[in-house]
Amino acid sequence: MNLSPIDIKILGLLQRDASLSAAEIAEHVNLSASPCWRRINRLEQEGIIEKKVALLNAEKLGMGLVIFSRISLAKNDESSLHDFEQRVREYPEVVECYTVTGSADYFLKIITRDIKHYDRFLRRQLIQIPLVRDVNSNVAVTKIKYTTGLPLETQL
Repeated sequence: MNLSPIDIKILGLLQRDASLSAAEIAEHVNLSASPCWRRINRLEQEGIIEKKVALLNAEKLGMGLVIFSRISLAKNDESSLHDFEQRVREYPEVVECYTVTGSADYFLKIITRDIKHYDRFLRRQLIQIPLVRDVNSNVAVTKIKYTTGLPLETQL
């Protein structure tokens, strides 16, 4: 994808505050509202802007425990991987899931209310998946950096 410096600026503004109007964004990037709106619309049509959401404060909502779990499966055939991935998609506690290289097959980011809820989720759901051979989890103690913004500056 070939993005112009103006496109990059528009994306930077939107990923910091998606509630900005096209007119407000246009003002920041020195365009009139109509061409700016057309650029935003094109970025949406091309799938660069996937969706606009509100970011919620997990701690204020009582979901302050973040767990990072490395999952190893007993079998790594395509069917087993697909089955595991389908199951994980159903668990709202799993907010991110990645296949990884190394000693584990998957890396999960799990958010729960507290350690008791994580233990319940682990015992009643995650390790009940027949394919799961090993779960190795780490509790996040301190959040040093958290961002949903991509490093767009590297694209300029």
